[in-house]
Amino acid sequence: MSRGRSDGSQKKRLIASICGVAIFLGFLYVYHGSIFGSQSGGSSALEYGNKSLKRLGSSYLGGDEDADGRQEESSSGFGQGDEEDNIVPKSFPVCDDRHSELIPCLDRHLIYQMRMKLDLTLMEHYERHCPPSERRYNCLIPPPPGYKVPIKWPQSRDEVWKANIPHTHLAHEKSDQNWMVVKGEKIIFPGGGTHFHYGADKYIGHIANMLNFTDNNLNNEGRLRTVLDVGCGVASFGAYLLSSNIIAMSLAPNDVHQNQIQFALERGIPAYLGVLGTKRLPYPSRSFELAHCSRCRIDWLQRDGILLLELDRLLRPGGYFAYSSPEAYAQDEEDLRVWREMSALVERMCWTIAAKRNQTVIWQKPLTNDCYMERAPGTNPPLCQSDDDPDAVWNVNMEACITPYSGHDNKAKGSGLAPWPARLTSPPPRLADFGYSSEMFEKDTEKWQRRVEKYWNLLSSKVSSNTVRNVMDMKANMGSFAAALVDKSVWVMNVVPRDGPNTLKLIYDRGLIGSIHDWCEAYSTYPRTYDLLHAWTVFSDLEKKECSPEDLLIEMDRMLRPTGFIIIRDKQSVIDFVKKYLPALHWEEVATADSSSDSDQDGADEVVFIVQKKLWLTTESLTDTE
Repeated sequence: MSRGRSDGSQKKRLIASICGVAIFLGFLYVYHGSIFGSQSGGSSALEYGNKSLKRLGSSYLGGDEDADGRQEESSSGFGQGDEEDNIVPKSFPVCDDRHSELIPCLDRHLIYQMRMKLDLTLMEHYERHCPPSERRYNCLIPPPPGYKVPIKWPQSRDEVWKANIPHTHLAHEKSDQNWMVVKGEKIIFPGGGTHFHYGADKYIGHIANMLNFTDNNLNNEGRLRTVLDVGCGVASFGAYLLSSNIIAMSLAPNDVHQNQIQFALERGIPAYLGVLGTKRLPYPSRSFELAHCSRCRIDWLQRDGILLLELDRLLRPGGYFAYSSPEAYAQDEEDLRVWREMSALVERMCWTIAAKRNQTVIWQKPLTNDCYMERAPGTNPPLCQSDDDPDAVWNVNMEACITPYSGHDNKAKGSGLAPWPARLTSPPPRLADFGYSSEMFEKDTEKWQRRVEKYWNLLSSKVSSNTVRNVMDMKANMGSFAAALVDKSVWVMNVVPRDGPNTLKLIYDRGLIGSIHDWCEAYSTYPRTYDLLHAWTVFSDLEKKECSPEDLLIEMDRMLRPTGFIIIRDKQSVIDFVKKYLPALHWEEVATADSSSDSDQDGADEVVFIVQKKLWLTTESLTDTE
């Protein structure tokens, strides 16, 4: 009996313990659900996970707990799933305020958390490392406190709101170089740089003068159009090139000067977050007439000159590399050593000195393969293997080799491009690489001219001459959307999907700029950097992939400035899908139109849907300022 009583008391204690644990877990579940169902700007609103959007259904999707498992299934078929699969969020959680500048694939916190083994000497930690699906942030990025609608171009070239990028350390660190100056509520950009304290315009004129270009104009009567500015700072070099009808891809990593690209884009200057590390830059071969480095702190001699060879891949026949650095005027023994070794390297690469004056040297790439063929056997760097594709760039390792010209290009002795602006509408020489005819190119150009004119008519009540500045075409094809905007005061980042035809080289041949990207991942830009996104069949393309259209909506919201616009051109089911998410994203519809009036057969079943992102701010809770 005593044993029986003991067994009974043990059972009671066990049941009591189980009940206690169950109650505790119940409280924890309720607490957890209330946290992630809230819209507070605190860390509690931060959430990971590609599927967490659907897992949180009982908290804020309006579903019941039993539907939770069913919500895990993807509904990317745009209306093809059952009712439970198409439950729509009433709201998305808001990320912690500390993540107001989150760049998911360039997040050093992720690198530390994932304990990635990266070689810091090779700059691998500044390259793209995207979070696995279970660690993605499925929350809206809040603007910083006091955020204002950005100052409009062209005024923005010279000043931005300090509240929008509340980082002033560069103003103090570079105070002797005229990068930027804090003045009240604004940050002012006098146009200076590390090697051009007296202004980028004078420095640009100096380079043109060194090359004996007419009227000291670096565009060389339209023959020099696209520029790569490596280690660009706040992109004042690229900013002042624009008045000469030159467009620069200003490139810098998210490094110790981590906001320099954010400043560039806030100013309305074309820019991209990237680094010369171990991977090829996301641009095709022969994209730029000029590469530029002004005290960019790059060790060009490392790994058999692999970084210089990446510039060589990107330069057109006869292209230039303008290098302003102490090595160019050799003040001490170390500078002399670097200069001697660098000179020997570029000589083996068949570059020649076009000009050298004061602090700057300008090298020129050869027009043909003749010099390569005349080098002694075994000369390093070697020529790349014949099976190497110089235009394959997505997650492709750099190679320490020289990319020779094809037989056709060698015979042409140059790129064969018309001067700007004629090259914008002239059929690019590399059309033949895709089997495209000149007639196809011309029809595409005309078609997008009509479409863009219709877009602007639909936007007429919302857009004036300076409303839009930074534009992204998320599926650029041959760049005809951007070409149709040439008379607007805008610039366009033309994005070519990595798994489609690599038409980005046609875009560069037209005198435009862009990059390769995979829309299953986040883009390499800061939040709030584009005024207009154009998504032509981008969502339809996702149906063929195992990635989430909800993730893409959140990514588009991250890139878009408050009050900015998205033009979605896609099938009706996609438009219906996006419409369901408008309240949760704080977007509002501007216009809807079918494409039957476009007078072309290609997009007969496509619908044009335009939305605008509202300006909302976070304090204790989400506040719509409208």
